[in-house]
Amino acid sequence: MKIALLSSTLLLAACAAPAPASQAAASTTDSLKLERVVMLMRHGIRPPTKAVVVPPGYSAEQWPAWPVDFGELTQRGAAGATLLGENDRAWFKARGLFPGECPVSGTIRIKASYKQRTIDTAQSWLEGFMPGCAVDISHPSASHDDALFHGFSSDIASFDGERALAAALAQAPTGGLATETRRYGGELKLLAKVLDCPEPACPLLTEPSRLVAQPHDRPDLEGPLDAASTASQTLLMEYLEGKPMKEVGWGRVTREEIEQLLRFHPLKFRYSNRPGYIAATAAAPIAKEILAALGDNQPARLTLLAGHDTNVADLAGFFDLHWQVPSYPADEVPPGSALGFELVSDAAGQRFVRAFYRAQTMDQLRQLEPLKPVDRLFREYLPIPGCGNSADAKACAWSDFVRLAAPRG
Repeated sequence: MKIALLSSTLLLAACAAPAPASQAAASTTDSLKLERVVMLMRHGIRPPTKAVVVPPGYSAEQWPAWPVDFGELTQRGAAGATLLGENDRAWFKARGLFPGECPVSGTIRIKASYKQRTIDTAQSWLEGFMPGCAVDISHPSASHDDALFHGFSSDIASFDGERALAAALAQAPTGGLATETRRYGGELKLLAKVLDCPEPACPLLTEPSRLVAQPHDRPDLEGPLDAASTASQTLLMEYLEGKPMKEVGWGRVTREEIEQLLRFHPLKFRYSNRPGYIAATAAAPIAKEILAALGDNQPARLTLLAGHDTNVADLAGFFDLHWQVPSYPADEVPPGSALGFELVSDAAGQRFVRAFYRAQTMDQLRQLEPLKPVDRLFREYLPIPGCGNSADAKACAWSDFVRLAAPRG
């Protein structure tokens, strides 16, 4: 899809919120030369993907209306992605990656999943990153053509669902998911209050959670822990969309309680996305794409892969990467956030790869806060396990990264 990008005319809400408390990224005077970047970015704000947010019996409430159809990017989601593009351009320009106005043709490469929300997110990001310039956004037309972002949709015959289930169950504490459920008892009670699901009969508090094997797919998490993950994401999206607090969770949840409830989302990733056997298959196409994008045969200096939170969680499991964005639980994947990889070189010509995470905080996105100067956006370099030979623990020798990114059995 060829598009001409125009300067954004978004009306940004004034906000005096402080910058993120944690800024562990290197300064723009980094001694390592930046050569190429790949970012795997989650789409922006969207409504629920379907009408039934939680299973029958969990809540009788009518969920708030949205200005777009199920699962589509909202106008505020587009505006947030544009702000990210503006900040990313300033960050990379300061590091010498794109010194001019419109980058040379071919030096920016964009791939999106077939979902409209990811395509619109990529377009909105580009409006901030290179306003007035032209670029191609490539994307498949349907899930069966989308091996990069939706690899499991093709029903991989060689993938062993029982082995995947065993890998997921191995992540559970002693006592299995029953113990996990007890650990999150306080959060489940809080969510029951928000959903107006009265104790003691509320199924959120009485039903068991379970992992169910699928023949050639990742296991399904079913029950309260799964419902809590979906519900907490919906509450988050309501907050980020800027809805009045009387509409967010029907006025029965605070900003701080949303952050508390979001713990269910990375918990689901722990079982469905991060186990080694699952991630090795689910993230293999993206790992291959990243390796190719950073290699010498790729003319693009920046590659953006616009996908989903599940893609980011799969890739994080593949490389065993961890982070925590201020205002979010550890390993959460906020809307618009990205897991990225830089190819850098030192004065001697040795090449390294550095992983990083960048994201807006909850309130930066809710307020559509301008992200200037560049250090207002959270950016943090992440250690890559298996790369311990560099003097910098967060820089991975190119040869080590090639080995880590290789296909796994």
